[in-house]
Amino acid sequence: MTQWSPEQFSKVQMAGLETLAGLTGKAFEGFEKLLELNLQTMKAALAETREGTKKALSAKDGKEFAELQIAFFQPAVDNVLTYRRQLHDILADMQAEFEKVVEVQYTTGKRGLQGLMESAVSNAPTGSTAPLAAWQEAVKATTTFYESMQTTAKQAVQVAESSFNTAAAASKGMPRRAAKASPVAAK
Repeated sequence: MTQWSPEQFSKVQMAGLETLAGLTGKAFEGFEKLLELNLQTMKAALAETREGTKKALSAKDGKEFAELQIAFFQPAVDNVLTYRRQLHDILADMQAEFEKVVEVQYTTGKRGLQGLMESAVSNAPTGSTAPLAAWQEAVKATTTFYESMQTTAKQAVQVAESSFNTAAAASKGMPRRAAKASPVAAK
């Protein structure tokens, strides 16, 4: 059976540290984008609230006040949906970057394990091939199970995202319909 040399061990450790540093950098980039998005959103929300408050205070009667509230509500819904889309984009980018790294690490680890298994089988003493073959089958079954779970998780995320997008699209038109149906707006 082959033994790992100190150079091989060091190389694996360095690769792991480089991967960790790369992932940490990507996480900080995503965090910076998220902070920037939140700051922009807060600034815009404060400005819109200030403007809406000014308009509401200048309303001459209840009908005008109700119409101003309805008019203020639609841009707020649009802003929430825009924020959600931008947040989703940031998170999707981060997830894609992390998935790339995980996939590379998984593929590298899988190849290394296969090499180790082949080396163990080729250097195994006579009579030990049956237990090693069983071990190989267990590793293959675990690998297949992991890949199946990964595919299922990706599909679940896609279904959830599609459902959320459908609900968001349906809710986008609600304030306008509510404004048309409102008894205050009809007076």
